[in-house]
Amino acid sequence: MGLPSPLPPSVLRPDGPIRVGISSCLLGEPVRWDGNHKRDAFIVGTLARDFTFVPVCPEVAIGLGVPRPPLQLVASGPSGRGLRAIGVAADGLDVTERLAAFGRSAAAELEDISGYLLKSDSPSCGMTRVKVYRRGGGRPVRRGVGIYALALLAARPELPVEEEWRLAVVALREGFVECVVALRRWQMLERLGLTHGRLAAFHAAHRLSLLAHGKGRSEALERLVAQPGRPLEALAGRYLREFMAALRRPGTLARHAGVLATVAAQLEGVLDGRERAEVAGVIAAYRQGRVPLGVPLALLGGHGRRRPHPILDGQVYLNPHPAEQAVREGA
Repeated sequence: MGLPSPLPPSVLRPDGPIRVGISSCLLGEPVRWDGNHKRDAFIVGTLARDFTFVPVCPEVAIGLGVPRPPLQLVASGPSGRGLRAIGVAADGLDVTERLAAFGRSAAAELEDISGYLLKSDSPSCGMTRVKVYRRGGGRPVRRGVGIYALALLAARPELPVEEEWRLAVVALREGFVECVVALRRWQMLERLGLTHGRLAAFHAAHRLSLLAHGKGRSEALERLVAQPGRPLEALAGRYLREFMAALRRPGTLARHAGVLATVAAQLEGVLDGRERAEVAGVIAAYRQGRVPLGVPLALLGGHGRRRPHPILDGQVYLNPHPAEQAVREGA
């Protein structure tokens, strides 16, 4: 798995504010069309401890007031594939172009954010399954993406993006936070200055994490990094796209258990009989779904820190950011 990463702590464990864009209503701001909000207790109670949220309400930002006529997505054109953001009751209100333009400008202005949380079901912010209506009437179908969200995602394809309701799913919640922290590490690496050696070190520090998301993509990234003759800018751009795509693939219980077993095998020679039994028991409990991922990670990470290991040292999987640790412990 390689030698310990020479990257500084500012990259491997960024301690500054991790800025995350968010739909303003999820923080409790009364910016909904009816003057209400959609405050999310997990976001403001747990994630806010480690993330600095950057609130955005695209509908207010483009000049619509509070309260305002509600919007809906309407299929347009002969094929019905094009979508328009149109006022439900206000004749002639069409803010499609304004929302799309603001999405593109926000993507550029918020270049330092490391993730984004969007309000579901919103004709401006919804990321998946937003209701789409037809001009002639009939039942809506859930196949739309909010106009602002669509422009934002197109401009920042590497950005981890999630809807608030999906954070209730443990694997999705853990995956989102892991992706946000990983992108922040990459941003700190760029700030430090990219070189072929630092790119290889960044990859080496994430080997265990990548294995938990699938061996195939991990091996593909390994081959990509082993091409130092390629121009650095093109290599780094492709690496980031494929790295973030690999992390977006949910890490399953079985994959994590396999990585945990790999770590335990590396430590076996320095653990005594009682410690080996304890590690095996905790991994088995995780595999059976009886303890959260944070429990075996904390145990193995503690053993690794007390007994420096040339393969495990510097692995971010065993030394998670506080935000990762919190969600892995089930907070």
